Amino acid sequence: MNKFRLFVLLLLITLVVSCGGSEAAEESPTSQPATAVADAASPTSPPTATNTAVPTDTAVPATNTAVPEPATATSPPTATTEVEASPTAIEPNPTAVEPEPTAIEPNPTAVDSTPSSPPPPAPPASPGGVEAPTDANYPANTDVAGWENRIRVPAGFSVNYYGRVDGQPTSIAFSPVDGQLYIAVQAGTIYKMDGAGGVSAYAGGYNTPTGIAFRPGTNQLYVSSRVRDENVGGEAQVSVVNRGQLIGGLPCCYTYFHSANGIAFGPDGYGYVGVGGRADHGEILDGPNAGQQDELHPLEASILRFNPDTGEVSVYATGFRNPYDIAWDGFGQLWATDNTPDFDPPERLHRVVPGGLHGYPYYDCDVCFSPPDGVTVIPPLVTFTPSSSPTGVTAYSGSQFPGYNNAIFVTLWSAFPGAQKVMHIGAGGSSAPVNFATGFAAPIDVVTGPDGSLYVADWATGIIFQISYTG
Repeated sequence: MNKFRLFVLLLLITLVVSCGGSEAAEESPTSQPATAVADAASPTSPPTATNTAVPTDTAVPATNTAVPEPATATSPPTATTEVEASPTAIEPNPTAVEPEPTAIEPNPTAVDSTPSSPPPPAPPASPGGVEAPTDANYPANTDVAGWENRIRVPAGFSVNYYGRVDGQPTSIAFSPVDGQLYIAVQAGTIYKMDGAGGVSAYAGGYNTPTGIAFRPGTNQLYVSSRVRDENVGGEAQVSVVNRGQLIGGLPCCYTYFHSANGIAFGPDGYGYVGVGGRADHGEILDGPNAGQQDELHPLEASILRFNPDTGEVSVYATGFRNPYDIAWDGFGQLWATDNTPDFDPPERLHRVVPGGLHGYPYYDCDVCFSPPDGVTVIPPLVTFTPSSSPTGVTAYSGSQFPGYNNAIFVTLWSAFPGAQKVMHIGAGGSSAPVNFATGFAAPIDVVTGPDGSLYVADWATGIIFQISYTG
């Protein structure tokens, strides 16, 4: 049973157990009036449809304002040890094709009444410290106070409902030029959000954009997305808004969110992008030799280093089944989250070693492959609960949080018990993962803002949360 089937089974059990308890099973996953939706398509679960929009990489000068009412949540005690989690959720329509690559989104805050799957089970309470809510009755997506009161953070921190977009966010980044937050959504649009929560469409027409990053000191926005969305023989790319494709021919698309993903710029001025494997654990997917070990594509399951002007590519490190996001810390160290195979070994956070092999396709299971003699596999620095789907990662680069300089923050995206949260690891991996913020529906990315706050994008609700230190 793969992770996707396990999640569907889990959803069905949850629906039966909670039948009649709330409106969650009847409301829209993007913006229902009574209950927030957390039905999420797992980074390791298969897609439910195909988005065939062709990116034009053209900025959209559109304006749509929606200013959420700010409020402050109360903070429980300090963070605690990790409560494991898992990746999942079923995307209601991950393939909605943008009507026009440069069209303005009709209304990023409009309420959608489309029926949807029931929400994921609520995470269990932690054994102390930051505890997660114990119910699955999510507030409405536009219920500012409800969400601010639901998210739990350590003492001395507060949570602000910063704003919301219509759609499922996949990646967020702050512009070093205008200071606004840019948000890629799964259906193919990139929005920008100002400090008051006002939203406008910036660029559109992408096929499942899963990584965005600004080149330092510029307004050049780099985007990873799909070109040919096929399970076998697909293709991904890295492009630049208003410039078009920079890198093509990247391997794709074993399962949903399994493509060219997170982008980060290194201290050397080069761009880096994580690319997933073409299979679960390196096997041939179809044909008479299905299940046997496949020959690796030279660019799959890797982190690539690229020239941001020419697109020239080299392999920086290998062995990542699905490095959804990558981030540099202030020590010049690159970090990568990684979703592991369907037989459910622990999920991973890697301290990336240049030239190193970090796992894929060599795992310990009945159908997996062993490394050849003389091949050394570098173990992960941190592991998380199986199926917890670590997605976003950032190294804290602000000065607002005392004692958190270069600390690592990771989102656990899935709806399995123990996920749906942000975890904290000490700078350089100096401490084990502990809960930092819990109570989300499906947190998928986290970044440090120019003000020193952390910003968390929730895939299931479209909400952007701001976590600040208040002392």
